[in-house]
Amino acid sequence: MTTERAKWLALTVEEAIEPDMQICDPHHHLWDRPDSRYLLDELVQDTGGGHRITETVFVECSSMYRKDGPEGLRPVGETEFVQGIAAQSASGQYGDTKVAAAIIGFADLTLGTAVTDVLESHIAASRDRFRGIRHSSCWDASPVLQSYKKPPPGLLADPKFREGFAALGNLGLSYEAWLYHTQLMELVDLAQAFPNVPIVLDHIGGPIGLGPYAGKQDEVMKRWKAGITALAEFPNVVVKLGGFGMPLGGFGWHERDKPAGSEELAAAIGPYYLFCIEAFGVDRCMFESNFPVDKVSASYTVLWNTFKRMSEGFSATERAALFRETALRVYRISAA
Repeated sequence: MTTERAKWLALTVEEAIEPDMQICDPHHHLWDRPDSRYLLDELVQDTGGGHRITETVFVECSSMYRKDGPEGLRPVGETEFVQGIAAQSASGQYGDTKVAAAIIGFADLTLGTAVTDVLESHIAASRDRFRGIRHSSCWDASPVLQSYKKPPPGLLADPKFREGFAALGNLGLSYEAWLYHTQLMELVDLAQAFPNVPIVLDHIGGPIGLGPYAGKQDEVMKRWKAGITALAEFPNVVVKLGGFGMPLGGFGWHERDKPAGSEELAAAIGPYYLFCIEAFGVDRCMFESNFPVDKVSASYTVLWNTFKRMSEGFSATERAALFRETALRVYRISAA
């Protein structure tokens, strides 16, 4: 993060609400790039802002792939990299948070059955933490919405992709789904075809507010709600409540003179998250930070304050599920 962005975030500072509440953050990234660094020190600085973050889950971001070797196996380097950071965290020298208590990597499912070797290599690289893969299927005809992995249209229905997807079930691994709201029915079809594979929907299915979808919030929400409602019928699907810090939603928070506070954020995104909770139930929903990506719009402390504000009407048991228990179960993390 640039110095300018850090100064901008510092314009809106909040104390952590309910600082004793236990939280498992089920979605963050780690990377070291020429123009951006987000490693253990940076993450711990964010998680140390007042909320009680007990565990975290790392999700793939094309970081630290192997330079050499078979192309299909190069993403295993990311799991090796994060396993090392998890070991650093486990030393206790960086605080009590169990960073990367679970790891979600990448494997190209269009390899078909051959992806089994890749998945087994990931498992070997992190036997105690590797839980599944994310293979983004984000696609839209608009050039404004090209995803970083540039998947083709209709990826989830591709026969080779589904051949590889079956390998996840054979190895007891989960699938992390990242797509746009226009593609939710494609995921419905996949969930129906593979009821034995746990599917985690990232960022509530990516409602778009950019490009051809700008200024069409009512139309977008109607289509998004239909997809979420259909997807909730499948018990193998859970959903992450987060991702609205990204510019994708069209709110433009990152362009303001001063960051929005948690009350304003809760009022704006609450209807989306509460709809998901109503459709899926608290045992199939979990709040996520999506850091450092969502850091473009809000600090870590403000973000979790937002989630706590919008969930005030739920019972202690329900909130425990939303903030920690669902994530621990889905990613098979020991609470000890």
